[in-house]
Amino acid sequence: MGKTDLHITPLGIGTWAIGGGDWGMGWGPQDERDSIKAILEGLESGINWIDTAHAYGFGVAEEVVAKALREWKEPVVVATKCGVLPDEKRFPRRYISRGTILEEVEGSLRRLGVEVIDLYQLHWPEPDSMVEEAWQTLLDLQKQGKIRWPAVSNFSAGQMERAQRLGPVASLQPRYSLLNRQIETSGQMAWCAAHDCGLLVYSPMESGLLTGKVTEAWIAALPPNDWRRHKPDHPVAALLHPPRKPHFLRLVARLQSIAQESGHSVGQLATAWVLARHEVTSAIVGARRSGQITEIAAAAEWRLGRAELQSIEEAHSEFLRATATCAQQ
Repeated sequence: MGKTDLHITPLGIGTWAIGGGDWGMGWGPQDERDSIKAILEGLESGINWIDTAHAYGFGVAEEVVAKALREWKEPVVVATKCGVLPDEKRFPRRYISRGTILEEVEGSLRRLGVEVIDLYQLHWPEPDSMVEEAWQTLLDLQKQGKIRWPAVSNFSAGQMERAQRLGPVASLQPRYSLLNRQIETSGQMAWCAAHDCGLLVYSPMESGLLTGKVTEAWIAALPPNDWRRHKPDHPVAALLHPPRKPHFLRLVARLQSIAQESGHSVGQLATAWVLARHEVTSAIVGARRSGQITEIAAAAEWRLGRAELQSIEEAHSEFLRATATCAQQ
């Protein structure tokens, strides 16, 4: 991965959804044993790294990762994040400072049951005025031997440049999918390529929306504490609510047709599309129960053909035209 000594697989195991439902960006109730089985299944499929964060259930996901690692007993690259704290209602509050990071890293080390964190990432660059202080704190933690490599998530190219002046940025973790391509035009993808910085993208399946399982019935069955239900103003969740919902469901049907021609699923298609970019080091895929990661792992071996890529672009362009029109209504 970039200039580091980390050798990671094209897919990583994401743990946002296994943080449980008792926090502001939860995915509804989650059984711990299901979470552990899903992680172990991902490792058995050949994936060698796990991405988690203090924010995912405010410690819950990290504790579950630790339990899975104790069962696995083989070396695994572990990445976690700092910089998102709980407010009085257990909703995430983005904040980076030297003091809070020093507290967070000790908590993550304890919950994960490790002596050193392989990849430690600033979750969000907020407030922007604290970017340099927060980044210097991670560089200091690296010198102290508490983290192996310091990294960032959701940073702009300009913010990475500011951090780089203090010390190398090991990797960037941005959101990236065939529905969200901002890093292609806003400079992050080019910056990572130019600086040999790892690019670990999250939500290639758009937080579960590009798995191929989304239907009217699926949407109606989402639990009340699933953020995709109760945050209709979120750019991802908005696709499950009027006026964008019918256009999105048509797009999913188009993608399903494209994927089925070669015996694949929409989730595999969405993941393979992300991995087709040579700048991408690895894509993070989440799972909440057995069977999910095994299916998606096959995407790492699927090389989309020119005709498939063209069909995807046509379906995407039609979706953009439709949603642009409905946004004006």
